[in-house]
Amino acid sequence: MTSPAPVTRTGTAAAAADAVQYLTFSLDGELFAVPIEHIREIIEFGGLTAVPLTPTFLRGVINLRGAVVPVVDLAARFGRSGTTIGKRTCIVILEVEAASRTLPVGVLVDTVNEVLSTDRSQIEPRPPFGARLRADFICGMFSQGERFVIVLDIQQVLSVEEMAGLIGLALEEHAA
Repeated sequence: MTSPAPVTRTGTAAAAADAVQYLTFSLDGELFAVPIEHIREIIEFGGLTAVPLTPTFLRGVINLRGAVVPVVDLAARFGRSGTTIGKRTCIVILEVEAASRTLPVGVLVDTVNEVLSTDRSQIEPRPPFGARLRADFICGMFSQGERFVIVLDIQQVLSVEEMAGLIGLALEEHAA
């Protein structure tokens, strides 16, 4: 009696199972990506309502179909100068998990580029050095032609608990 041959996935079903889709965008001349399962929608920049006494990375809030959605300037969140609003500036609405709830949070980006599909095996681990942002903000990287795309760990970048703590510090500093 012979044992059955091992089952292997072949063809498009296997490729689809190993492929991951990312929304890519530019920020300060660099390419970044976020898994599309976190994307709720992309909207044209139409202005914000500033919130007093908040850190510089929290640019303000928008009204999204009756819901108040905070908008984070990713450049400022990464410790850079804030985003300069241009013709292609967009707000990407993401869904972030916080305290067992899903919350919408907007991120301000220079331009939205495209949705890319890449094989999981093509994602390299985050580099231990050389990135211009906190290592815990990076999930990994993949190559797009001659350039690298930095895959963001959106739960870390938009950690509601960390941002709430920073807002609390800003309020304390202002009161002092």
